[in-house]
Amino acid sequence: MLARLLRRILFSQMALGALLGWAASQRYGGALWLLLGAIALPCATLVGVNLVSALKSRAPGEPAAHWWRAWLGETVAEFQTFVLRQPWTVQAPVVLPATGGTPQLPVVLVHGYLCNHRLWDPVATQLRARGHAVLAVNLEPVFTSIDDYAAIVEAAVQALRQHAGTAQVLMVGHSMGGLAIRAWMRAHGTAHVARAITLGTPHAGTQIDAYPRTPNGRQMGWNSAWLQALAASESAELRALLRIAITPQDNIVYPQRAQTLPGITPTVFDGVGHVQLCTDATVIQWLLNQLRDNSGQFTVVGQPA
Repeated sequence: MLARLLRRILFSQMALGALLGWAASQRYGGALWLLLGAIALPCATLVGVNLVSALKSRAPGEPAAHWWRAWLGETVAEFQTFVLRQPWTVQAPVVLPATGGTPQLPVVLVHGYLCNHRLWDPVATQLRARGHAVLAVNLEPVFTSIDDYAAIVEAAVQALRQHAGTAQVLMVGHSMGGLAIRAWMRAHGTAHVARAITLGTPHAGTQIDAYPRTPNGRQMGWNSAWLQALAASESAELRALLRIAITPQDNIVYPQRAQTLPGITPTVFDGVGHVQLCTDATVIQWLLNQLRDNSGQFTVVGQPA
């Protein structure tokens, strides 16, 4: 379970930080160093890793102001996601009913690599307030073929259809989650999907790791054979269901502007980081608008379309 792995990493960092703080207290005096070390080391690690990835992925010609804004926003988003939310997940994903608004098609939310369903907390709250029932899945095991996730996505689709009484659902995937949705459509068809939206998905693959060691990591490698086969299997009708959002400051998926598919013009969000695509207010509003376009397709199972 990813949450357990993240807790172990976080506690290990805090323990090492406390040890360094104890060493500082022996030199300078004061027990406060232990607390400062335990807090500072995890934060410093996150900031440092994020800075390195942002520098490594920086695309030539992109405005410096956008890069700095994305780095800051991504650092905040990653802290909220990887420190405050995801490590503390203890319950399995469940269908979250709408809390307001006119009833809309339900939404399946599919997270990316090294994430879990808590990534979607800000998005799920907004969706539910606007009439969407929501089910955010957990893609586990963490390290396996993306094709293995099709069964998880299919179970979520059927659970939401039964809950809402609809013939179709809406799909949203972040990063690898967008590929999991496409793999699901290859395996199960498109009859039950009204629209599929991807945020920061490596449709062309990413160059972040030259030698990926996990099955899904290799599949997401730049121009991988798996990605080529997936694209070759897709029809124009399937592509018509897709909407793609990217950011030129994506610090995980790059080359950034290559992350699209034939026949699709991506929506570009400047000054936004990779994880931040799931927390940024402008991106979320765009997402809500894209999903609202399908409100007229709300169809109750068993009734004529």
